[in-house]
Amino acid sequence: MLRLLSFALLLATWWVAATVAGSAKLPPPSVVLAAAVAEAKSGALFLHLGATLARVVLAFTLSMALGSALGYLMGRSRLANRLGDPWLILLLNLPALVVIVLAYIWAGLTEVAAIAAIAINKLPTAVVTLREGARALDPSLDEMAKVFAFPRSRILRHVLLPQLAPYIAAAARSGLSLVWKIVLVAELLGRPNGIGFEIGVAFQLFDIPLLLAYSLSFAAVVLVIEAVIVQPFELRASRWRLRAA
Repeated sequence: MLRLLSFALLLATWWVAATVAGSAKLPPPSVVLAAAVAEAKSGALFLHLGATLARVVLAFTLSMALGSALGYLMGRSRLANRLGDPWLILLLNLPALVVIVLAYIWAGLTEVAAIAAIAINKLPTAVVTLREGARALDPSLDEMAKVFAFPRSRILRHVLLPQLAPYIAAAARSGLSLVWKIVLVAELLGRPNGIGFEIGVAFQLFDIPLLLAYSLSFAAVVLVIEAVIVQPFELRASRWRLRAA
């Protein structure tokens, strides 16, 4: 109920702002909705939205897999942490725009370059979070696993993953929020499709209704994924800690 009230307040504020600023600068919700419906009927909206989501899924999966492995290694090994920490600091402070531009220069305006650039920008957040998770592992559980001679697969499933799950969920949430933003920049600079590409086209044409239609459609999908997938996963990952407390 509160979310519906908040949404209604947003629409009302939008209407008032559009009336004050004028439709040339800020079109009302009805105009933006009409533009979104027209793009959906033509199929362009779903085409570009699908391309963006595919890049998000690939980059996110790659960065989470690699970042989790590197973070766990750095959290468990002092040598790995000393060797990797300077690189980690560099990546954390390197602007995303620089990474994307360099990827396009070195690898060309290709899909591989775009996905790699997005993944690299998300990678350090996953490494930092999982490194802290690895450092927080309970050593008594490690000793128990050694005493009972657990196989590696069982240690991973019943000892490591339950403890690391909240950190994985936190890394996934923060990383996903970062990937959403970076993928649009990568598409704007060097891809022939996607939401970022269409936003760039709308900007060049000064087509504000089209720009808002694609932006808000993308935001709506992000909110649905957050509510349906990310939040339930985070709650499930942290449930055992709440029970233990």
